[in-house]
Amino acid sequence: MHISQVLTKRKTSISFEFFPPKNEEASEELFKNIQDLSSLNPAYVSVTYGAGGSTRDLTHDLVLKLQEKTGLTIVSHLTCVGASKDDIHQVLKRYHSSGIHNIMALRGDPPKGESNFVKPVDGFEYAGELVQFIKQHFPEMGIGVAGFPEGHPSTPNRLKEIENLKWKVDQGADYICTQLFFDNNDFFDFMERCEIAGIKVPIIAGIMPITSRKGMARMAELSLGSRFPAKLLKSLSRAEDDAYAENVGIHWATEQVRGLLDQNVAGIHMYTLNKSKATRKIYESLGIRNFDAI
Repeated sequence: MHISQVLTKRKTSISFEFFPPKNEEASEELFKNIQDLSSLNPAYVSVTYGAGGSTRDLTHDLVLKLQEKTGLTIVSHLTCVGASKDDIHQVLKRYHSSGIHNIMALRGDPPKGESNFVKPVDGFEYAGELVQFIKQHFPEMGIGVAGFPEGHPSTPNRLKEIENLKWKVDQGADYICTQLFFDNNDFFDFMERCEIAGIKVPIIAGIMPITSRKGMARMAELSLGSRFPAKLLKSLSRAEDDAYAENVGIHWATEQVRGLLDQNVAGIHMYTLNKSKATRKIYESLGIRNFDAI
């Protein structure tokens, strides 16, 4: 089922994101957590690439395994990094034959150690080109693209940023899923700017609970500009250790989710970091068993 269809079935959808395990032990732990979170009845789950497409094969293997062994709707990330048009066509052909019909189309981050994206030989430079290619060759595929409530790290011109996003949507994207943010006002402002630009597709809010101070520092490094509100930083500074910092992060994310639900957003995408604890605690704090109950 396409994600655009999934979104019409629920007042607010909830979805989870995982990344491919690097070894057998991590794989077993991941599937345990996926099984745990499956009871929350997510609308769909997505599987990422590593930076620079470094886990491409692991992503494909995990996506196919989830498709085979679970009843979950699967979205696979697909990037332009290090892949020719033929490479991408072969991946899509494999997914299509395996019953996977939802793709998150991204330009992708440069490989580790490189600061700039380099267009692959006979490949794509922009995510919009990838969207267009998918729609041309696999029109039955559902496609999501990324949005940036706090601003795209490589596009400081916020007007140009929304123009680029609309171009991706115009190429055939069915919905937008945002990068993580910590202030709902940034998300609501982003939604309004999309509306002004004539972007009509559903917009899903990306939420990642902070589980440690070290994790927050890592988020800041990876997301290239995440804005941590002063109130959040003050709360974390009062935490005696990482156990308390985790509680602060989960509480903050819970209040974000509560505020998004109150505004009837199309969907909420939880960046799980392959763990189930924080997501489960958010559900418990909201007093719901799964989002079908909302």
